[in-house]
Amino acid sequence: MSDSKMPRWQHWAQFRFSVIGGLLSSPPERGQLQQEIQALAEKSYQHPLTPEKQIHPGFSTIEQWYYKAKDAPDPIAALGQKLRADAGRRLAIGEPLKAAILSQYRTYPRWTVQLHYDNLTVLAGQQPQLAPLPSYKTLLRFMKENGWIRRRGPLQPTVGQSRAQLRREHREVRSYEVSHVHGLWHLDFHQAKIRLLDESGNWYHPMALAILDDRSRLCCHLQFYRSETAECLVHGLTQAIMKRGLPRALMTDNGSAMIAEETTQGLLRLGVVHETTLPYSPYQNGKQEVFWAQLEGRLIETLRGIENLKLAFINRAAQAWVEQDYHRNQHREIGATPLQRMLAGPDVGRQAPNADTMRLAFTRQITRIPRRGDATVVVEGIRYELPPRFGHLHKVTLRSPSWDKSQMSLVDPKTGGPIARLLPQDKAQNASGLRRAIEPHVTASTDDLQNKPMPALLQKWLADYAATGLPPAYLPKEECDHE
Repeated sequence: MSDSKMPRWQHWAQFRFSVIGGLLSSPPERGQLQQEIQALAEKSYQHPLTPEKQIHPGFSTIEQWYYKAKDAPDPIAALGQKLRADAGRRLAIGEPLKAAILSQYRTYPRWTVQLHYDNLTVLAGQQPQLAPLPSYKTLLRFMKENGWIRRRGPLQPTVGQSRAQLRREHREVRSYEVSHVHGLWHLDFHQAKIRLLDESGNWYHPMALAILDDRSRLCCHLQFYRSETAECLVHGLTQAIMKRGLPRALMTDNGSAMIAEETTQGLLRLGVVHETTLPYSPYQNGKQEVFWAQLEGRLIETLRGIENLKLAFINRAAQAWVEQDYHRNQHREIGATPLQRMLAGPDVGRQAPNADTMRLAFTRQITRIPRRGDATVVVEGIRYELPPRFGHLHKVTLRSPSWDKSQMSLVDPKTGGPIARLLPQDKAQNASGLRRAIEPHVTASTDDLQNKPMPALLQKWLADYAATGLPPAYLPKEECDHE
């Protein structure tokens, strides 16, 4: 749903959630809450409805938001109340002086605050509208609140370096480890250094999707796909949530799959803070890089001697490696195994929603005006039939993922709740409205691998995982369903 179509209360709810999201994903230590809230109250924020304006919510206001969302099953809904018109406003510096400071900073970003202040003193003598000039400390606080800090990078940065610097000035950089399990997850794709065969006999490098818990380093889900797409991301992330529960925050890079509307809106609907790493900032994804090194050094290396590998077998091996090796080996940085660290807590995770809620979360939202003659709507060239009881509606709100037009649903425009499933007009195969049955997962045998011997360690991982009696820890994905 585009910002222009979003109700006012939702704009305000998302803004409040963005302010206190860090407190939910990483709860402060005992006695530190007031200090953390005070730090937030000292910042300046972009107005959710008027981007050119800045607002300054006060301490009590932010504290109230935090306690409303802390234990709420739906933090966005809990925060969707009307904001006071005068909440937290501070008018210490007039608009003419503010414009002069901004212009001066953009022209001379490498100046110290003292140099800025001295130059403004001279300007105020030449331009009376800038007077009275505030104190040096006031100017220092004002520039810090707006992110106008001294740049120390190269004199002639590249385009990428310039973009990275600008993003650092306007985006929060998270710490390397949060204090609670499920407070922050990391999600990333990685092109594996191994070749697989597809059904046509062509070689390709699979893409591994891994989701890690920041505190415990537990791998919430690992799965290999043929490509990096939003569909694959949602497929894997949904499984991680169903297995581990809802995290408070998720960190990704700025790839197209990560910033797709289905991804961003899905996380928002589930009350998960979406953080993105900065370009030219590999340190922010350090945990993920360590995991990729272990995946390549242990799992991939054990698979390398096996010929004609298939995606189904490598995914089966990946689940066994994660559960029997990675989760149970001592992690040098945390001084425990990921499984031990996860069980020790503390835990701020939430219960996973039901399957219908998950399905509707990661979708696009659109509106249409039904055709009066037959109560149908057209979405991207496909005509859908409304149930007869909804034929009187003048406007309808719909949701579906971009990759699967068969998953079209009619939803309540106010709550987003599902009302009815829509079927394409004159499509006999969809007339029942039932989802296709999931075929039993057929595991690969050693015969499929041309009787090449598997390393003993890999055989042990597979045998140990099979001995647990647990079902496969992943759902296979049909790659050509929606092409």
